[in-house]
Amino acid sequence: MSKGTLTTARLEARLPIDVHALLKRAAEMQGRTLTDFVVTSARDAAYRALEEGEIIRLALEDQRQFAEAMAQTPVVIPALERAFESRRELFGTK
Repeated sequence: MSKGTLTTARLEARLPIDVHALLKRAAEMQGRTLTDFVVTSARDAAYRALEEGEIIRLALEDQRQFAEAMAQTPVVIPALERAFESRRELFGTK
């Protein structure tokens, strides 16, 4: 693919007339095309939706418990220690 070639995909949507008019007016107010306005707005909304879905929100007590657990020295489980030793022997890693 050459440096100047852009790849795009087509999206078609049927909109109520009032929504179309609203989007067109907002795009014009920003000096942008309707397509640019819709694509940019949809992309921003998608990023926000994904970000909100990936953020873990904890209540204050849950935050305290999480911080406390992270601060504690981990418990060494003999079976896990043996598994790591077997891995070191098998793969010759540290």
